[in-house]
Amino acid sequence: QKPTVFEHLTVFENLELALKTDKGVRASMLFRLDSAQSDRLAEVLETIHLAASVSRMAGNLSHGQKQWLEIGMLLMQDPKLLLLDEPVAGMTDEETARTAELFLTLKGKHSLMVVEHDMSFIRTISEIVTVLCDGSVLAQGSLDEVQADERVIEVYLGR
Repeated sequence: QKPTVFEHLTVFENLELALKTDKGVRASMLFRLDSAQSDRLAEVLETIHLAASVSRMAGNLSHGQKQWLEIGMLLMQDPKLLLLDEPVAGMTDEETARTAELFLTLKGKHSLMVVEHDMSFIRTISEIVTVLCDGSVLAQGSLDEVQADERVIEVYLGR
C-alpha cells in the first residue's frame, strides 16, 4: 500500500518512464517524446489531477498524490485491466473522494479490480462486489446484497 514511484524524479519524468516504448539501451538513449506521446502524457496528468504538479519531485507529493501518480504510471501503459490493492489506504477523506472520482472516469476505458476494505469507497465506485473466502467466490452482487448475505456475515463477522 506504499506507492512505488521514483521519488527523486518529477511527476513528468515518472510518467515519461512509464510510457509504453522500447526500453532497450539504444532506444532509451535516442528517445525523444513525440506529439502523440506528449498528448497522452498530458491526458493522463489531467486524469490523475496532477497537471499543476508536473514539475514537482514525486517525493514531495502527498500520499494520495503519490497513489494517483502510480495509477497514472499504470495508465501510461494503456492497460485493459487495472488490479488495485487497497488504493485508498492511508488517504484523507478528500483524497479518497478524488480517487473515487478518478476511478469513475476510467469506467468504459479500463476494467478495474479493486481489493479494498473501505466499504463507503466501494459503494461509490462499484457495480459488482465479489467476496472471496479461501480462494473461492463466497458471494457476488451489489454491495447491499453481499452485505446482507448470511454466508458473508458468518465468515466475516463470526456469528
